[in-house]
Amino acid sequence: MRPAILFPLFAETRSLAGVGPRLERLIAKAAGTRLVDLIFALPAGVIDRSYRPRIAAAEPGRIATLTVKVLAHVPGRERRQPWRVRCGDDSGVIDLVFFHPHKDYIERQLPLGETRVISGRVEHFSGRVQMVHPDYVLGVDEAASMPAIEPVYRLTEGLSQKVMGRTVRGALERVPELPEWLDPVFLRARGWRSFNQALATLHAPQGEADLSPLTPAHARLAYDELLANQLALIMVRERLRGRKGRQVVGTGVLRRKALAALPFSLTPAQLAAIAEIDADMASPLRMLRLLQGDVGAGKTVIAMLALLSAVEAGMQGAFMAPTELLARQHMAALAGMAEAAGIRLALLTGRERGAARSTLLTELKSNAIDIVVGTHALFSEDVAFHDLGLAVIDEQHRFGVHQRMQLQGKGHAPVDVLVMTATPIPRTLALTAYGDMDVTRLLGRPPGRKPVDTRVLSAERLNEVVSHLQRAIASGARAYWVCPLIEESEKIDLAAAEARYAMLKEALGAALVGLVHGRMKPAERDATMAAFKAGDLKLVVATTVIEVGVDVPQATIMVVEHAERFGLAQLHQLRGRVGRGSGKSTCLLVYHQPLGEIARQRLKVLRQSDDGFVIAEEDLRLRGAGELLGVRQSGLADFRLADLAAHGELLAAAHDDARLIYSRDPQLKSPRGAALRVLLYLFGRDEAARYLTTG
Repeated sequence: MRPAILFPLFAETRSLAGVGPRLERLIAKAAGTRLVDLIFALPAGVIDRSYRPRIAAAEPGRIATLTVKVLAHVPGRERRQPWRVRCGDDSGVIDLVFFHPHKDYIERQLPLGETRVISGRVEHFSGRVQMVHPDYVLGVDEAASMPAIEPVYRLTEGLSQKVMGRTVRGALERVPELPEWLDPVFLRARGWRSFNQALATLHAPQGEADLSPLTPAHARLAYDELLANQLALIMVRERLRGRKGRQVVGTGVLRRKALAALPFSLTPAQLAAIAEIDADMASPLRMLRLLQGDVGAGKTVIAMLALLSAVEAGMQGAFMAPTELLARQHMAALAGMAEAAGIRLALLTGRERGAARSTLLTELKSNAIDIVVGTHALFSEDVAFHDLGLAVIDEQHRFGVHQRMQLQGKGHAPVDVLVMTATPIPRTLALTAYGDMDVTRLLGRPPGRKPVDTRVLSAERLNEVVSHLQRAIASGARAYWVCPLIEESEKIDLAAAEARYAMLKEALGAALVGLVHGRMKPAERDATMAAFKAGDLKLVVATTVIEVGVDVPQATIMVVEHAERFGLAQLHQLRGRVGRGSGKSTCLLVYHQPLGEIARQRLKVLRQSDDGFVIAEEDLRLRGAGELLGVRQSGLADFRLADLAAHGELLAAAHDDARLIYSRDPQLKSPRGAALRVLLYLFGRDEAARYLTTG
C-alpha cells in the first residue's frame, strides 16, 4: 500500500480551494490530475516584475510594475469595444485596456481617485501608453504580496498563468515533510538540500539561470527520480529471475546442421555473443538478455541458434516481431536453417483464424511445432505451449517491461528471454529502459557488407534525384523513397506518400512503382513487398513502416524526403534498408528549407558516421530521451524531472546506489529502506514496491 505520508500528494486537484470541474479539466491537460503532478510541473520560465519605472520612462514591450492614480473610466461606445481605465503619475498617463469587461468588477478593482500598483506588459498604441489586461491590480497595502520574480508554468488554452501559479502554490502547501532517502555522506558531498527544500527552490526561481537542469536543486530531484527508476528495475529484474530457472543445454546437433546450410561463416563478434547467450541458458538462473546490434549485424542468425539449443534440450522456442510484415519476413529468413536442421517452424499472427488457427494451437500445445514465429498474437490467452524454453523478442522498443513479465505465464518454468534491437541505445537509455536485463553489444558487420554512400541535398534538386532514379532503375537497380506522411495535410506542408507515389508512377512507369504505408491492409503491404523483392517492382514509395527490419538485399538506393523531420536513429534505420547485398548502395537525404541548426547537425552526423552507437549518442544529445525511442511505445520511463542528456552522470551514480541498496536490504526494511519505499511510491514505481513484503 502507498505510505500514508503520501496521501495528501495523491489527492485529486479538485481538493484544492477554487478548483471546480472546468478548472480541473484544464489543469489535467497542462499538468495532470493529482497534486503530485502539479508539484512536479516545474516552471518553464520566469517573469521579472522588478522593473519599476515612471510611466513616461516605461519601455514598450517590457513587463513593468507601476504605481498609478486612477483618473477616469472610459467605457467602449459599443459592446465589442474595450473598457479603458485612464491612470497616471507625475510623469504621464497610461490606459489600462479590458476586453469583454465586467463593469462592477473593474470599478471595484480600480475606484476613481485611488492609488493602485499595476503590473503587466507596456505597449505604445496610437501615440498612447497602454497595458492590456494587467496581470496584477493591487492596493498599495497589498503590493508586497506580488512576487518580484514570478515562475512561468506551461499552460493550455483557457488556463491563465495567475490561476496556474496559484494552484501550484496550493499543491506545494500540502507537501508533507518527507523522510530522507539519500545517504547522508552522498548528500553532503553533493551539497544538496532536502527533497522539500529543493522542491521549494525550484518553484521559486530568481532568474533564467535557476531554470537550468544543472542547478543543485534540480539535480537533487532528478537524482531522486533516477534512483526510484533504477531501484524499481532491479526489483523487477530480481522478480523476473526470482524463481529458479532451468539449465537449457543443447547437444549442438541441430545447430551444426543449420550452420552448414549458411553461405557464410559467423564473425568473431557473433561467436562471442552466442557464447554469452549459451552461458546464460546453461545457468540455473533465468536469462534476461538484450542483444544490441547495428543494422545488418547478424542478430537473426544468433537468435535462431539460441532457439535451436532450446529445441535440442527438448523445449520449444518463440520468436516475436513487432509487425506482421516482419514476422513473415523472419519466417522466410529462418525457413532455410529450420529445414536444414529438420525442425518444424510455424507462423502465428492476427491473420491466422478459424480452423487453421485451431490446428496450429493444437500442434503447438502437443509439441508438434518446435519454434513459432509471430506478433503480439503470441501473448493471446488461448496460446499455450507444450514446454516453452526460450522467447526471442525482436525490436524491443515496441515491447516493454510489462510484456517481458507477461511471458512468465507462457512456460511451465521461468522462460529464458532474449531481446534484440537494431536501434543502438546509448548507455543512459540502456540503464533506464533495459535496466532489468544483461546487455550484449554486437559490434561490426557481417563480411561483404559495404558502407552506404550518404549524400545530403536540397529539395530544389528533386528533379535530379528523379533523373538519377530513372537511370539506375533502367540498369536494374531497386530503390525506396520514404515520405513522412501518408496523405496531403493542409496544416503541415510535407510531401505525402500518396502524392509522391502518383508523381513517381508518372515519371518511372506505373508498373514499376509500389506503395506501402501503415494504413494499408497487411495482405496488400505483403504483396507489394513480395513484388519488390521478386523484382517485379523497382521502386517502393513508403512511410516509415519500412524503417524496421525489412530485408531486400537487391535494394541499393534509399531516398528520404523531408529528412530534416526525422530523428537521427530513425534515419540510420532507414539507411540500413540498403547496403544489405553486394552492390554499392546510396542514401539520399533530401531536406526542405528552412533548415534549423539541430536538423543541420543531425544530417551532418549521418554523412560523417555509419556507426549506430555513435549516432545514438548524438541523437540523445540533440533530441533528449523522450523522443529518442518514443516513450509510449518503448517501456522507457517517462521522466518528469530527470533529463538523461543532462543527468547521465547522475544516472550512473543512481544505478550503482540502487545495486548497493538492494544487495544490503532487498526488502527495504531498514530505516533508510522505509524512506526508499516512500520514494518508489512518490515516483509511481508502485509495481516494484508491491514486490516488497510488509514491514
